[in-house]
Parts: sequence; structure tokens; C-alpha cells
Amino acid sequence: MHFGSRIVFDGQGHIFVTMGERSEERYRTQSQELNSHLGKIVRLNEDGSVSRDNPFVNREGALPEIWSYGHRNVQAAAMNPETSTLWEIEHGPKGGDEINIVEAGKNYGWPVISFGVNYDGTPVGSGKSEAPGMEQPIHQWTPVIAPSGMMFYTGAAFPEWKGDLFVGGLAVTSLVRVELDGNRVVGEERLLTDQGWRIRDVAQGPDGSVYVITDESNGRILRLRSPGTGQ
Repeated sequence: MHFGSRIVFDGQGHIFVTMGERSEERYRTQSQELNSHLGKIVRLNEDGSVSRDNPFVNREGALPEIWSYGHRNVQAAAMNPETSTLWEIEHGPKGGDEINIVEAGKNYGWPVISFGVNYDGTPVGSGKSEAPGMEQPIHQWTPVIAPSGMMFYTGAAFPEWKGDLFVGGLAVTSLVRVELDGNRVVGEERLLTDQGWRIRDVAQGPDGSVYVITDESNGRILRLRSPGTGQ
């Protein structure tokens, strides 16, 4: 029921934790409320204390650990090594999975705006996909891929993939490679499409190999390696 959660170390002494909004309509509006952790990304120091430069520190009625809000169900998050910024990918409802670049204090819209609709076909919130003061994703998937896990590829084993974003797909049962040009999505490829595996997470190994873990009753860890490397 949309618990999240991903934990990301930024390499500068902080930890980001993503928190879902529990799905049900009676809870989801708390994504917009700064006195609740539901539908938020929080930022802590590595010792668990609140960072003094968080955006809502000293704001009355706001939880000081909140970094950003208006999220639905963030199951993918990673630091962009080129820009040292946090990126996240969250599940939409029926349509509207989103890639967002997460900035301090920003509102990412759920459940007021969405590129999807409720599972019964009714509009989400305002029924609109944008509104003043709410951020737009840099990319959205409709139909959804049901994203889980992500990583920016920096290895040498697959030089043609360097700088690309990899995302596990639960609904599309594939590994999704997203081509980037800076902060823009310019292409996409679906890998491992012939097995029907739900991909829960993806990671890069020290040798540049790509590892994925499947979400199945007989789950497995798979390694993708470049042909001819001998690794």
C-alpha cells in the first residue's frame, strides 16, 4: 500500500528516504500536508539528525526533515553523478509514472495533478496534469511501466550505455534503458523482455557489469556483461 521506500546516500553526509502516501483516498491528501510524512522525501544527516539547511526547518507546522512533497509511491531513487542531484521515479495510478528531479522544498503535485487517472477511470484530484506552484516531471509513462529501482550507468563494460539511466519494470517485465541528454529523455530501450520477469532493482558492479534482481517466487540475480569481455 505505497510504503516506498528507497534510501539514497548523497556522498556529502546526508541520507534521502522516500515515503509513500498509503494509496487510499483518505490518506493520499497528506502528500500535500507538511505536518505528515506521507508522500514525502525526507533528508537526514548520516547520524539521523535533521540537516539544518533543510527547506522547512523552523517553519511552524512543518516537519523539519521534509525535503520535498506531493509524491505518490517512489520506488526508485538515485543520485545523478553528473549533477549531484537526486532523481526519483514514482508510480502513477492508471497512467502517469514519473521521472522527477528532486529539489529542496518543491511540490510534485500528487494528488492534485497527475498524468494518470484513478483505477476506476475517474479523474485524479483536479483532473489536470499541471497547476501553478507544482513541478512537472521530466518524463512520464502512460501506459505505466511500474518502476522499481534505478541507477545511472558510469561503467566501461558498455561504453554505448554510459550516462544512461536504467530502471526496473514490474508491469512491463523488463529492464528499461533510458537515454538522456542532460536533463532530457531522448530515447528508450526495453531489455530482458523475453523472460517475463518482474525487475525489482538494478545496480552496477565494480567491473561495469549490470546486475538486476527479479521479483518472483523463484527470484534470481542476473548479470549482464558485454560480449567478448571474458568477464
